[in-house]
Amino acid sequence: MTPRLHITVPSPYARKCRIVAREKGVAIEEVAVDPYASDPRLVAANPVVQVPALETADGVLTDSPVICEWLDVTGAGPLLLPADGAERWRVKRLETLANAGLEMGVKRVLELRRPEQERSASWITRWTENLNRVLDRLEGDPGIAPDLPLDMGRITAGVLVTWAGFRHPDLDWAAGRPRLVALQAALEARPSFADTRPDAP
Repeated sequence: MTPRLHITVPSPYARKCRIVAREKGVAIEEVAVDPYASDPRLVAANPVVQVPALETADGVLTDSPVICEWLDVTGAGPLLLPADGAERWRVKRLETLANAGLEMGVKRVLELRRPEQERSASWITRWTENLNRVLDRLEGDPGIAPDLPLDMGRITAGVLVTWAGFRHPDLDWAAGRPRLVALQAALEARPSFADTRPDAP
């Protein structure tokens, strides 16, 4: 069977998987679903009704790092996540840091979607400060230099900053972070990124 990836277009986690599939030449069927409406197709694939979820011949995979690793080893070309050694842990540290930024950003989005009288100003402040700390840490990471080979950490960092601009324009993530700006420009010029933008119709 052709692997079936359940997505929403704005989801940064789904976008990361879609980018990896394109970079590795893995043919997938993308199924746009509405998690908030408990789309039956997504419920059947993932009991917690979250995207992404990848249906394969061997079963369903959830959680974007797991899905991306499956796509990486299934596809062609150099591994985006090295199989072992110091390079694997370098890439994994960068990927995990950028994923933490996404988690903070998603929590901020969900809190801001609550009715105003139900929002927690202290939690919004906490998620915002954490997200900015992640961005500052990424700015200083040598692994984000725009001329380095593509890897899972750089993909995740690029997904984070574009999504932050999309969902949190009030934060101005690019201010004072020229190295992340350069990384974003380099990555968004790639067909895999251009084809999966979160603001695509």
